Amino acid sequence: MTALTLSLHPAIAEIPATEWDACAGPDNPFVSHAFLSALEDSGSTGPRTGWLPQHAAIRDAAGRLLAAAPMYGKSHSYGEYVFDQSWARALEQAGGDYYPKLQVAVPFSPVPGPRLLVRDDVADRPALRQALAGALRQAGDELSVSSVHVTFCTEDEYALLGESGWLQRLGVQFHWDNGGYADFDDFLATLASRKRKALKRERRDANQCGLTFRTVQGRAITPDLWAHFYRFYTATVDRKWGSAYLTPEFFPLLSGRLGDRVVLMLAERDGTPVAGALNLMGTDTLYGRNWGCDGDYPFLHFELCYYRAIDFAIAHGLRRVEAGAQGQHKIQRGYRPTPTYSAHWIAHAGLRRAVADFVVHEREAMLHEMAELDAQSPYRAE
Repeated sequence: MTALTLSLHPAIAEIPATEWDACAGPDNPFVSHAFLSALEDSGSTGPRTGWLPQHAAIRDAAGRLLAAAPMYGKSHSYGEYVFDQSWARALEQAGGDYYPKLQVAVPFSPVPGPRLLVRDDVADRPALRQALAGALRQAGDELSVSSVHVTFCTEDEYALLGESGWLQRLGVQFHWDNGGYADFDDFLATLASRKRKALKRERRDANQCGLTFRTVQGRAITPDLWAHFYRFYTATVDRKWGSAYLTPEFFPLLSGRLGDRVVLMLAERDGTPVAGALNLMGTDTLYGRNWGCDGDYPFLHFELCYYRAIDFAIAHGLRRVEAGAQGQHKIQRGYRPTPTYSAHWIAHAGLRRAVADFVVHEREAMLHEMAELDAQSPYRAE
C-alpha cells in the first residue's frame, strides 16, 4: 500500500462533500456529508452539546481522500445509545480519567451503518479499513484520550475491529423485513390469526380519531410544518426527561440538503398537524428517527411510526424498516429482534481487562435474550 497520511478535521466543511460521499456511499443517509454538515451548521453538534467534530481522513500521497470516519471528541456519554457510564465510573474510582474520549458514530442517532468509510474504487478495501482502524487508535494515543468507540457499525466492521484487538459488544434493535409484499394486507396474511386481528383493530382505532394522514418529502416540507414538528420533538424530549440536542434550524437544513430522502409522516386535525414521525430513506431501508404528538390518540404512535412506515416501504420497494432503539412492543407489530454492533478500544490495561470480561458475558446474555424475543414473533409458524 502506498504512503498514507491521517488528518483530523474539526468541521466536516473542511472535507469536500464529493470526496466524503465517495467514501460514505449512497446507501445510508446518516453518514452522508449532507446529514453530518446539517448537524454542524445548525449547532446541533459542537460545544453546546459536547460533540466536538474530529473527523478522521486518510489520504494518499497525491492528496486523494481514500477513507474517512465520522468522529467526535466527547467529555460525556450522552446521545450515544450504547451505554458506557459504568466503565467511566470504574476508571474514575480507580483514579483515572475516562473523559475525554473519541466516539466514531452518528450523533443522537442509534442507526446501524458503516463507520469505516472507504472509497469503492480502492483496490484493497479491507486493507484500507484495517489501516483506518489503526489510524483511529493512533488518533486516540496522540490525543491522550482514554478510549475510542465505534458504535452501531456494520457486522463486517465489527468482525474486522475484533480481529484487530478491539472489544466487541452486541446490542439489539427491532427491524421489519419486507417479504416482497404487495400491500399491508399481504403482510398481515403472514401473521397468526390473533395477532393479525390485533393489528387490524389498532389501525382501525387509530383511523377513527377524526385525523387525516399524509406523507411529505424533502423540499415540500414547509417551514411551518417543520415548526410544528419541532414542537412535537421537544415535547417528546420533555416527557422522557431528555435533552433537545437538535436545534430548530437542523430540520429545514436536513430536508434542503437530503431532498426526498427526508420523509415526514403527519397526522392532522382540521388541517393542523397534531403528530409527526420523521424518517430518512436509504437505498433499501426506511429509518425511523423522531416522533411527537399533541394530545392523546389511541394507537396513533403505532400507526404513524410503525404501520405507515411499513406501508411506505412496501410502496417504494424498500427491503427494511428500522424503527430506532429499544421497544419490545415492536415485536407484536412485525418487527423482529436484530443484533447491533459496536467495538471499543480502551487504553487503560486494568479497565480493558474488566470490560473484556464484561462484554463476553453480555454477548452471551444478549444472544439468549434475542432468541427469547424472537420466539414472541407474531408470524405464523412455518
